[in-house]
Amino acid sequence: MKKLSEQKMKTGDLIIMGLVSVLVIFGTVMIFSASYYSAIAESGDPYAYLKKQLVWVAIGTVLLWICYKIDYHVWGKLYLIAMVAGLALLLAIFTPLGITEMGATRWLGIEGVPFTIMPGECAKVAAIIFTAGYLDRNPKIIQSFWRGVVPVVAIAGIYFGLIMAQPNMSTGMTLCIIVGGMLLIGGAKWSHLGILIGAALVGGMALIFMDEDGYRYERMLSFLDPFEDSLGNGWQVVQSLLALGTGGLTGLGLGNSIQKNLYLPEAQNDFILAIIGEELGFIGIVLLMLVFLVLIWRGCHVAMNAPDFLGMMLAGGITIMIGVQVAINVAVVTSSMPPTGIILPFISYGGNALMLFMACIGILLNVSKRSSR
Repeated sequence: MKKLSEQKMKTGDLIIMGLVSVLVIFGTVMIFSASYYSAIAESGDPYAYLKKQLVWVAIGTVLLWICYKIDYHVWGKLYLIAMVAGLALLLAIFTPLGITEMGATRWLGIEGVPFTIMPGECAKVAAIIFTAGYLDRNPKIIQSFWRGVVPVVAIAGIYFGLIMAQPNMSTGMTLCIIVGGMLLIGGAKWSHLGILIGAALVGGMALIFMDEDGYRYERMLSFLDPFEDSLGNGWQVVQSLLALGTGGLTGLGLGNSIQKNLYLPEAQNDFILAIIGEELGFIGIVLLMLVFLVLIWRGCHVAMNAPDFLGMMLAGGITIMIGVQVAINVAVVTSSMPPTGIILPFISYGGNALMLFMACIGILLNVSKRSSR
């Protein structure tokens, strides 16, 4: 009979595999429920969003399996290519390939091809690979501000600037938090991190208060009392809070949401948690958060038990990305922070994010598989 360690070497972390499967299946069900009326209004087909999501789940599953099979050390060798690829995608936004919707140019696509790419989502993964690979060349270099920290922050800053030009402040902010978290777990000095945090706070406030049309400032204030402008900037958050309040403890039942009936914008995307709360209640949300917490715990476990620095950084960066997006999404939906466009991993509708998250889980599983040695 084979030893347990040998079995783990072949399978990776079964808990992570199980949790991600549960999240993806649950997310697909909730996307169908949340998008039912929107799909009818937009295309006349109530299954329109569901059909697309199933295709992306299938592709994401293949990507997860491929990344699970690839030795994660390969990503460390490709850190420069990943950085250049992320940069190229972000620059391509400003070419004729860029697609503008709702006042923002955040997608790449070709006319007639039913598939688009969100360079901002790809940039987050590219930043994780670059940061892990660059620092893995000499892990002690992270103690140097100019040779270790500055190059990583410079790339993140370039990415952030290009993402802000779309504009997409939420994705840029998330990317910076991920890179900052990776510097922390990589061993950067607290004094260096303090400088970065201070600069980020000053830069963030400048972006908010120096916005020419005042849009960011108004959105920042709207979360303090969304009901004051319930028909304007506070509309989406107000509808979200009404959905959560209506759901109560046990919810109205799966498929019985009222807010998804064209009241709550983007019900299947950024605010799908509100529909979950309305249909499955506080209990449903708590159970979902428990699944995420266990997934994040297992990600931390993989990072701490990684066989080398590269594995720790890759696993840590992926886990930080998941944790940060869950925390921000919950905060936005509950009006605990200004509204911003951050999806709920594995749950919200969207092919780019789902496929990238599942690919990252494949990398995480490969690290866990090799850590069993």
